[in-house]
Amino acid sequence: MNNRLGVFICHCGHNIAGSVDVKRVAEIISRERDVFVATEYIYMCSSPGQDLLEKSIKEHNLTGVVVAACSPTLHETTFRNAASRAGINPYRLEIANIREQCSWPHYANPEEATRKAIIIIRAMLEKVRRNSILYPLKIKITPKVLILGGGVSGIQAALDIADAGYEVYLVEKESSIGGRMVELSETFPTLDCPQCILTPKMTELAQNPKIHLMAYSELESISGYVGAFNVKIKHKQTYVNWDLCNGCGSCIIKCPAKAPSEFDHMLGKRKAIFVPFPQAVPNKPRIDRDNCLYFKKGICRICEKVCDKNAIEFDQQERYTEVEVGAILVATGFKLYDISQIGEYGYGKFKDVVDAFQFERLLSASGPTGGIPKRPSDGKIPRRVAFIQCVRSRDPEKGVAYCSRICCMYTSKQALIYKQQVPDGEAFVFYIDIRTNGKGYEEFYTRCRDEAGVVYIRGKIARIIEDDGKLELYGVDTLTGRQLRMKVDLVVLAPAMMPSDGAKELASKLRIPIDEYGWVKEAHLKLRPFESVNSGIYIAGACQYPKDITDTVAQASGAAAKIIGLFSRAELMKDPLIARIDEEVCVGCGYCVEACPYDAINLDDKRRLAAVNPALCEGCGGCASACPSKAIMLTNTTPEQILNMVFHSTERI
Repeated sequence: MNNRLGVFICHCGHNIAGSVDVKRVAEIISRERDVFVATEYIYMCSSPGQDLLEKSIKEHNLTGVVVAACSPTLHETTFRNAASRAGINPYRLEIANIREQCSWPHYANPEEATRKAIIIIRAMLEKVRRNSILYPLKIKITPKVLILGGGVSGIQAALDIADAGYEVYLVEKESSIGGRMVELSETFPTLDCPQCILTPKMTELAQNPKIHLMAYSELESISGYVGAFNVKIKHKQTYVNWDLCNGCGSCIIKCPAKAPSEFDHMLGKRKAIFVPFPQAVPNKPRIDRDNCLYFKKGICRICEKVCDKNAIEFDQQERYTEVEVGAILVATGFKLYDISQIGEYGYGKFKDVVDAFQFERLLSASGPTGGIPKRPSDGKIPRRVAFIQCVRSRDPEKGVAYCSRICCMYTSKQALIYKQQVPDGEAFVFYIDIRTNGKGYEEFYTRCRDEAGVVYIRGKIARIIEDDGKLELYGVDTLTGRQLRMKVDLVVLAPAMMPSDGAKELASKLRIPIDEYGWVKEAHLKLRPFESVNSGIYIAGACQYPKDITDTVAQASGAAAKIIGLFSRAELMKDPLIARIDEEVCVGCGYCVEACPYDAINLDDKRRLAAVNPALCEGCGGCASACPSKAIMLTNTTPEQILNMVFHSTERI
């Protein structure tokens, strides 16, 4: 091919032009071989900048383009679309990153930044000269989605996708959907009843013919790729045939065995055969074999005797369902930091030290105390309650460095509801900083402080001891510098929000990354917040990082919209910049198979040659770096291109 190349250099305001002499760079690059136009513009990504690119391509009959600008993560697609509109193959356009890799790290040294910009652009010119003309790969899409997690985010996304006409498989590890939201007493800042908000949606979901609800189930395995994932779902043993059960509740009434209630966070009791809460969906019981008298001692079986539908199955086994879906949404939620590991606060040792969820259940009308807050130790109504915020949040030495975001608000809500239930009671909130960054949040905090009389003390509690039926707190008021010593009847801790149990193992199955704390990591925090790096796998809600209900629902609908957009096409156009294998050189060693994080490479058992699944390959290049015989390489990133980029980019500098 006779190359006719163009180079377009972006000022990016002062981000690039503040250290790189873009006019000088354009002048030097204009003298490079095959370069027919080299120009600069203040914002190449703007509409005028794209118009300049398209006009120059047509006017100079260009066959390849280098745009020297910011990271290709941001605007590579923008510029490739512009090149395509102008009539050249989009894969004959490359981005020279002279912002993140040049201007920013050398901002204090303009001469070095300018020199390095020239080197980077020359390197990309060498690459473009040898770029092949490519076309996107076409992948058929199965317009069904698997949603992992039945909390408010999973429910919202399922309803949105089903309303668009697509089938949904919703998998929930507990025996009812609803997640953490149904455990709450009220929601801030409006003090709505969470059950009144959520349970109609739960019922709507269960009745939607497009949604297949799989409660008390887990993802067993996954294979395939975007558009065609093959997933295997494990249905755990409930020991009740839900297809036969009509939810009459006779078995629960007659069951003689009781156990602590997980839904009430171990503050109340439930039967050994139970539904988690009255509005559960599905409203079918399961048997807790650890507390069932039949499984423990071989006696009882009363539930079996009173069941008119013969739904009790003590010999029930795990079963599996396999489905094919085009996309997967992860909405696995969160848990609270295990405060039993915090010795200085005495949780587990002192019965009247509770965490935020336990206090929610004490405040809830459906909770173990009927909504009247009572001390777990003696059932008395506490007259003085201390709320301690940032328990292992914003604590990089002992806990986690991040802010859990919602603790300030739910603590204020709990203190307000306590004051409504116990008007003569005293509520003290110990905080580091008050963060009220949502609609109506600051007003709600002001209401709690000024109208309800909640006392806010900026300070840290160092330790708690028990003295004569009271809890004695020791700490410091950081505004006055004075030592604190206070006796209260009840302490409520606001622990850090953490990824839910099993999140790390699930991420491993899905081949998606997590951050240093275990939260599921998005493809790009600003530009692709709903997507993981593994194509076809999306994220929503508090599995990504701490969120309130408002943000959770918004992200769920956003992720649903992305999935609906994916399903709106019969075929998916996939980037062709993937690995390819030279079969004449491949020796079948298998190193590339081990190096691939996407399971996109397999060894052909008969021919003992590696083969790339183009639908799975994400073009990361790990295989090429691992191959000892150089038989595998990335399309448009060949060894010849790389060597020329290295050897010729520094000439004449």
